[in-house]
Amino acid sequence: MTSEVRSAKIRAWSARSVVSHVALYLVALIFAAPLILMVATSLKPADEVFTSPPQLLGSSIRWQNYADVFSFMPFQRYILNSFLVAAIGTVVVLVASSLSAYAFARLRWAGRDSVFLLFLATLMIPQEVLVVPMFLLMQWFGWIDSFQSLIFPWAFTAFGTFLLRQFFLTVPRELDEAARLDGAGVWRTFWSVILPLSRSSIAVLAVFTFIAYWNSYLWPLIIIDSTDTMSTVPLGLSLFVGQQGTFWNLIMAASVVSMAPTILLLILLQRHLLRGIATSGLGGR
Repeated sequence: MTSEVRSAKIRAWSARSVVSHVALYLVALIFAAPLILMVATSLKPADEVFTSPPQLLGSSIRWQNYADVFSFMPFQRYILNSFLVAAIGTVVVLVASSLSAYAFARLRWAGRDSVFLLFLATLMIPQEVLVVPMFLLMQWFGWIDSFQSLIFPWAFTAFGTFLLRQFFLTVPRELDEAARLDGAGVWRTFWSVILPLSRSSIAVLAVFTFIAYWNSYLWPLIIIDSTDTMSTVPLGLSLFVGQQGTFWNLIMAASVVSMAPTILLLILLQRHLLRGIATSGLGGR
């Protein structure tokens, strides 16, 4: 009787496992369908993008579309601009967020919690509300149409500080006391104790920040005047839509190219990313 019950449980578990795997594959296919369609469209001739009935692949595989992206406009310049803005912006965000998170999580000073709540409240202000005063501030600095205006206005937000603070709070304070007994000051404790333990959470913030800078469209559209030299990838993609029509196959090819840096970053930091989400403030802990 025991063996029959065990066999029944194994069969039930196997059935649930098959059903759950099929459901996961279907959900993955639904999410992957737009990406598959994008890649397929990027390889079609221009006159076969919209066919009736719709077809996944065209009559020929046109790899020339990817070369045409760079001959149609200086798209390599836009990629370089986006990479510089995203890379420098990510570094600035990591430095500013880690320092402020350490001050809010590990240091004791008057009004710390009240200041943190006020700082956190800025997350409720939508970006669309800030673009006008931010533009006026950049104009006052003389930073219109510059890399500084693309990087610094959004490098000091509360999200990164909140994310790292939540992880810093989980680090035992005994480590701070041990470092202090060894003669380490506040800066040495931050650099040699807290930061090495926070690599995964920092990787999470780096990925989110890089993608946010890379995909930013509204702010570069407002602050950039010289489209040929200062445009980023999102602005470059919009240039494929003009008075002569929309080059959908080139837009899809350029979109595939623009995804490469973020996909590479996710692959390189995948191990730290999964661990960081599980142990940081995003893990529900």
